[in-house]
Amino acid sequence: MAERELYIGIMSGTSMDGVDTALVAFTDHHIELLAHRFLPMPEKLKQRLLNICLGQATHLQEIGQLDHQLGHLYADAVEQLLAQSGYHAAQITAIGNHGQTVFHQPDGESPFTLQLGDANILAARTGITTIADFRRKDMALGGQGAPLVPAFHRTIFNVTDSTVVVLNIGGIANISVLFPDKTVLGYDTGPGNALMDSWCQRHTQQSYDANGEWGRQGNLNASLLQALKQDPYFLRPAPKSTGREYFNLPWLEAHLVNHPLSAPDVQRTLCELTAQTITDEVCRYAQGPTPKLFVCGGGAQNDLLMDCLQAHLPTWQVASTDSKGVNGDYMEAMAFAWLAQRRVHGLPSNLPEVTGAKQLASLGVIYPADERVNR
Repeated sequence: MAERELYIGIMSGTSMDGVDTALVAFTDHHIELLAHRFLPMPEKLKQRLLNICLGQATHLQEIGQLDHQLGHLYADAVEQLLAQSGYHAAQITAIGNHGQTVFHQPDGESPFTLQLGDANILAARTGITTIADFRRKDMALGGQGAPLVPAFHRTIFNVTDSTVVVLNIGGIANISVLFPDKTVLGYDTGPGNALMDSWCQRHTQQSYDANGEWGRQGNLNASLLQALKQDPYFLRPAPKSTGREYFNLPWLEAHLVNHPLSAPDVQRTLCELTAQTITDEVCRYAQGPTPKLFVCGGGAQNDLLMDCLQAHLPTWQVASTDSKGVNGDYMEAMAFAWLAQRRVHGLPSNLPEVTGAKQLASLGVIYPADERVNR
């Protein structure tokens, strides 16, 4: 049996509600979540990041400040996880840190993606080798740099005679399509929670619609829904990826000019937009007698959204990934622990059939914790 190795994965997604950390053990092909912790994002920091994502004017000094502050926030998160779990830095092989995406533009003349959070600070403060900047190597090879999690899903979910789709509903929704006898597919379907969260915060001062209860008070508006679904992104073939810089409140408001509705009606319609743009894609991949949709991320806690998904997929088994023994709240943090483990061992971690990259690659840049220099 191979030596047991411990890694920490860090994820702060497009919802920007906080930092997820996961302590993961790897032994041969066995993956075990040992501990996890959530650290809320300071509100002022979140707002400054959101301003950049929405295209507001900024400057290099602010970018540098945010990079620095996030580096310390991630270090705080790791230190709290270790203190809670009883493990020590010396026992951890490496940290895999996604960083905070502030802009993702994988198409056009100059494709780029930008994640903030200084990995040097994280490595120096924790004393643990840190791996970051996972997306740009894939983009340099012609890929979208996203999604990267489907490769992890293929590793941890067993597929027998029917399709398994793993759906992550964060700020943006993405799917991993696992077939019994075909290559993996994966891409961003469009908005997940981002539009609903932003609209809810504007009108209720709550950061999200708990259990979808506010949305249930509204009525679905078919005209607005159809207008939103005409966006060209939904018609594009995969590989494709998107983010908050595209699907945001200004995008929504441009449509609301012609659809004056109550705030709860808009919320209900946004929930249906997320559900339909997901299920329009998922239903294309049914194969076998019992196709399954396993849901993770914050959207799995929205009962209204889960009800909509099941209603649109009556022949599918719809459940959270927790029902399969995989913590849905920390799935992505676990994935970046896995990506770090692959990088340490020089193993490929992208799926060109998912991202569109020209070849396999071991993703991530290594920041050693203690690089000794002889004078």
